[in-house]
Amino acid sequence: MSHYVVTGGAGFIGSAIVRSLLREGARKVVVIDNLLTGHERNIEEVRGSVDFQLADIRHYEQIAPLIRGAAVVFHEAAIPSVPRSIDDPVPSHECNIDGTFNVLRAAREGAAGRVVYAASSSAYGDTEVLPKVESMTPRPKSPYALQKLVGEYYCSVFSSVYGLQTVALRYFNVYGPRQDPSSAYSGVLSLFMKAALERKAPAIFGDGGQSRDFTFVEDVAELNLKAARAANVSGNVYNAGNGGRITLNQAWALVQKLEGVEIPARYGPPRRGDVRDSQADTVAAARDLGHAPRFSFEEGMRQTLAWYRGSIAVLSEPRP
Repeated sequence: MSHYVVTGGAGFIGSAIVRSLLREGARKVVVIDNLLTGHERNIEEVRGSVDFQLADIRHYEQIAPLIRGAAVVFHEAAIPSVPRSIDDPVPSHECNIDGTFNVLRAAREGAAGRVVYAASSSAYGDTEVLPKVESMTPRPKSPYALQKLVGEYYCSVFSSVYGLQTVALRYFNVYGPRQDPSSAYSGVLSLFMKAALERKAPAIFGDGGQSRDFTFVEDVAELNLKAARAANVSGNVYNAGNGGRITLNQAWALVQKLEGVEIPARYGPPRRGDVRDSQADTVAAARDLGHAPRFSFEEGMRQTLAWYRGSIAVLSEPRP
């Protein structure tokens, strides 16, 4: 396999997949991004080794020629925010549902080999039982969760009806270098690190006892490549988490420890659409895809904070 496409390839997770592909010797990597949530700086150091295309997955005619003939399409492009999907649901619907349909259609009509789809653990909603297993009935609590679930269903249908190879990976709170902390919709760990470096109190919605299966971005990128290669998995959905559970209070305590500060957090009311607890069952991903996360939470946080120390001024600059 030599021709790869990464939609959302200038984004946080997409750019990690791009770098992983190049490290493995990929000969042609096409990055599709409209820069709505991605940044060209995320692929700056590899820009000469990729084919960057400023294109929007909501427009089929823009992306179809770029996807044609690809061995694997890693579909990462999305508006990835529960609160944003509640506050402004139309753009996220158009991107996360219509855009995903366009990518699958382009892959099928362009004879691409496989689509690896970035699904979301938010599809589970709140469950009485942890960890969350792929066989559980989805209970989405937000437009974003529903949109990503519809993408899973579309992948399954394109696999069974049209014969397109698809694999969906349900991400569990991915964190790491290059995650953008400049928005109120940003991932909580990026906001924690920004707050610590600026010596400010972070905002925690709720009591801080809510828990997440935080997963380091390099482990997620590695799993994507494994999903691209695995046999006899088309149409399947897999959890892409660590299998652990960390509360927000524990996460903020670790950030303070690593940065050597003591700053009490500010607590506010819980956010609409948020899930209380999340933890992945990784048995199926380990069995079928060879999933084996290499980074502990503390090691991933240590590497991430070190990156933010050198980059926070740039990341905090407002978009033009």
